[in-house]
Amino acid sequence: MTTATLEHANITLLQIEPVLQLLLTALPGWRVRGQGTMDWFGKPIRWLHVGTDSQYLALQDGGEGRGPAWQSHQVGVKHLGLVVDDLDALVARLQAAGIAMDHPGGSHPHRRSAYYHLGDLVQLEFMQYLSIDPAQRNDYRFQPVAA
Repeated sequence: MTTATLEHANITLLQIEPVLQLLLTALPGWRVRGQGTMDWFGKPIRWLHVGTDSQYLALQDGGEGRGPAWQSHQVGVKHLGLVVDDLDALVARLQAAGIAMDHPGGSHPHRRSAYYHLGDLVQLEFMQYLSIDPAQRNDYRFQPVAA
C-alpha cells in the first residue's frame, strides 16, 4: 500500500455532549455511527463514534485533567484539521448555535481556516481550500499565524 487514509482519531474528553454538538452543527453530513458504555480499565465510560461511513472521531468521556494548551510547548496533539466546502457557512452555523471561534487561521491566498476548541483538550481547524491546484494549496511561502 502506497497511500493511507486517516480513518479515525480517539479523543478522551471530560464531557462528550459539548463536543458532539459542535461537530454535528459544524458538519451536517456527520452522524453518530454507534455508541455505548464500557469499562475502561476500571472506570465506566460512555463512548461514541461520530462522522461519516468512512471517517470518524471516536469520543469517550471520563477524562481527567486538561490537555496541552495549543500555545504551549507541552507534548500532545494541538489540533485536528478538517477540510470543508464552505467555511463561511460553517462559521455562521456555529455562531448561530452560540459556539465561539477561538481564532481565525493565518492569511493565505489559496486557503482559509478557523479554529474551535474541543472542550479542554484539542482544537479543530476547519479549512477551506480556494484552489484545486496542489502546488497552490501546499504553498508554504505564506507563513500561517502560530496555530
